[in-house]
Amino acid sequence: MSPVLDTAFIPPQDREEVLRHAVWESVVAVDIDHRPPAEDISVRIGLGAVGPLRICSARATAVTVRRPERLARKDEEPAVFLGVQMSGTSMVVQNGRECLLRPGELAVYESTSPYTLLFDEGVDHHFLRFPRTALALPEPLIRNVTAVRLGPDNPVARLAFTYFSQLAVSDELHQGVHADAVVEPSVELLRAAMASQHGDSDLARGPLGETLGLRITQYIRAHLADPGLSAARIAAAHGISVRHLYAVLSRSGISLGDWIRTRRLAECRRELAGPDGRRRTIAAIGRSWGFVDATHFSKVFKQTYGVSPRTWRDQHHSHHLG
Repeated sequence: MSPVLDTAFIPPQDREEVLRHAVWESVVAVDIDHRPPAEDISVRIGLGAVGPLRICSARATAVTVRRPERLARKDEEPAVFLGVQMSGTSMVVQNGRECLLRPGELAVYESTSPYTLLFDEGVDHHFLRFPRTALALPEPLIRNVTAVRLGPDNPVARLAFTYFSQLAVSDELHQGVHADAVVEPSVELLRAAMASQHGDSDLARGPLGETLGLRITQYIRAHLADPGLSAARIAAAHGISVRHLYAVLSRSGISLGDWIRTRRLAECRRELAGPDGRRRTIAAIGRSWGFVDATHFSKVFKQTYGVSPRTWRDQHHSHHLG
């Protein structure tokens, strides 16, 4: 897993700040209270991603991690975290509950409520961050399983531990087609572990239907750059017919073609105005977001924003011109 951050190569006086910045940027905003003095802090973390999932693997000296109310209420993209305990023990505290984790055990907690993670014996732990929308579970169900030990006595949780402890450290599964292939099974397995903790697998079925529209739009966002994105492909990815797909989107007031085009244009506009806007041709930027015909791209861009892609780019890069 990479990149790796190791405090052995960081001056003691800078360790706390460097670690805090890395965790805030890559995982989540939290307060980190290191038990040892700065010169004795030892942390090695690997940071990775599998599609929309974020992974942090850590070995460290004793620490307490807190996400207070002031940070929890600022969360713009609600997430559910899965903690995987590899050795030693830790404690997860959230929503009026606390659970002690031993090796081979898991716990979930959510970013939108305050929580505390206690690593009194040091850290040997994997942290996996899932977008809450991807799980397609209602808030009450998620809340009811936070800070609840998911242990070997639950066979689904036992399977989840084996799976996620390997996923966290396998570089091969973090790249390309392999990463694409394991995103959905990873989400489904965590969903199953959380639902089975209630002793009723039916709990997951209702939310899956109720949140189908949300999962469809999330899928489209993740594949916007694919010029082959089509109604048939989207429907197949969700195990439904094209007719059902259009019906689900219609209930949300979404016209599929317009919705995709609007978001692709927004990405093109962002990229044209960004720091790399002049390093690639306008046609190349359009192609990278699914507009295979450069003339058509310029036409719909101007219809939407009132200026051509070239004019828009020039307006945002004029200060670079001599």
